Amino acid sequence: MKPSSGAQPHKLYGSSGVKLHFVKKILDLPTPSLVLDLERFEANLERMNSFTRLHGIRLRPHAKTHKCVEIARRQLAGGAIGICVATLAEAEVMVRGSIGGLLITGEIVGEPKVSRLIQLVSRAPETMVVVDNAGNAQELQQAAGSAGVRIPVLIDLDIGQNRTGIQPGEPALRLAESITGAKNLELRGICAYAGHVAHVSGFENRRASSRHAMELAVATRDVLLKNGHNAEILTGASTGTYNIDFEIEGMTELQSGSYVFMDVDYRRIGGKSGAVYEDFAPALCVLATVIHRSGNKAVVDAGLKAFSTDRPFGPEPLGLSGANYEFAGDEHGRLVLDNPSREIKLGDKLRFIIPHCDPTVNLYDRFYCVKSDSVEDVWPIMERASGAPYF
Repeated sequence: MKPSSGAQPHKLYGSSGVKLHFVKKILDLPTPSLVLDLERFEANLERMNSFTRLHGIRLRPHAKTHKCVEIARRQLAGGAIGICVATLAEAEVMVRGSIGGLLITGEIVGEPKVSRLIQLVSRAPETMVVVDNAGNAQELQQAAGSAGVRIPVLIDLDIGQNRTGIQPGEPALRLAESITGAKNLELRGICAYAGHVAHVSGFENRRASSRHAMELAVATRDVLLKNGHNAEILTGASTGTYNIDFEIEGMTELQSGSYVFMDVDYRRIGGKSGAVYEDFAPALCVLATVIHRSGNKAVVDAGLKAFSTDRPFGPEPLGLSGANYEFAGDEHGRLVLDNPSREIKLGDKLRFIIPHCDPTVNLYDRFYCVKSDSVEDVWPIMERASGAPYF
């Protein structure tokens, strides 16, 4: 699906729903704003699509990165077999937007959420969930049995991240037996996400770390198969390991997410042939306005509330060297200038590569989609309502 040809004015709305004005140029956008360069975004999509086609591995990209139905549609149109989501709320938004092939990568626990899951599976029966303990499997079985639905399940395997997931080998086999014995659960395979290796610095170091982690998943898959359990799916990988994990024996699909946008965090890990990870272009930026200029300092209107702050570094100005960003408060960012590559003036609009894309996206309500200096479209980001139901 391609954006409409020719830039059209797009309405902007305040929090009360009052129309502010029409905008069709980047310079007219309010700041700070989340700006998506469509040409870079589309190139990133095609690069990943071409890679997976070439190597015969399936792609189920993670929508926790973008939380946007329109982007999920474009990923599916490009050849993805489905979409990963992190939460039940994200899954509900995707189903409401007619997005199929969902895998919910976070455990669904407790009656309120399980009841919502049953409603969702009734509408989208191919939706898969992950399970890492027999108690949760029993909870899902009871709810699914009462509703007369069948839930496809993957075993969530802990391969070193020390978050959720059951331990590899015998513990996973015992869980598989519990799932297989549940009439309304259908075991489909293993979800093995090695998030702890996604940002290992240096390609060869990352390759070694990822292969060590994935060996645990492959060995567990072999144990399941040997004991007669279904393990047709082995899903995992990240943007940092997509070009490593595709070679893992038995890996069936990649669930990379950040490749659509990129961020400072990923650019720092190093690529296969250089110190900067440049497989995908930085397509997503925060647009900010210079509101103060003096000496070797410029201040912009994008601070702690405009960017994620979970990394030990800040954003980087796009296309501007000799300018180091420092957080200077909720609404302020300070640029320390050291022979900048171009003059910075009061009122200038600057784009910043974001430190960490997923939590930064979560701070905004919309993407302003741009080509050259024109605003081509506006795509909504799912409502940020603490996991409230969307049906």
